[in-house]
Amino acid sequence: MSPNITMSKTDFNRIDLMLEKLAAVRMHGKEALSNELLRAQVVEPWEVPPMVVTMNSTVCFRLDGSGPALCRTLVYPKDAGLQADTLSVLTPVGSALLGLSEGDRMQWTHPDGRTLTVEVLQVLYQPERAGDFHL
Repeated sequence: MSPNITMSKTDFNRIDLMLEKLAAVRMHGKEALSNELLRAQVVEPWEVPPMVVTMNSTVCFRLDGSGPALCRTLVYPKDAGLQADTLSVLTPVGSALLGLSEGDRMQWTHPDGRTLTVEVLQVLYQPERAGDFHL
């Protein structure tokens, strides 16, 4: 079972619009992200708990409970790769991280069919916690 997720209304609306624009484009990751939107508890940006992964958050996580911690900033596809250590929300692990809280674990399916687990270790930066609501 997947953990509960929380999203800001701003992130939800922007991602929903992005997915709408990509409707005609065949792209891996759209379905997983759409499914995340369906199960999200949507709140005002200033109501997002401080340890939740939101868009533009910098998060440290671990894959499959082993190996080194990875720290990435969760971004929209247009911003992926513009700076080092960014992670597009359209990647499987990016969509899995969105809305999770520190300590949460979630399974997701890699494009090659493997089932992997991602664990949120720490949210280093969250725009909403910093008062940067991107309205």
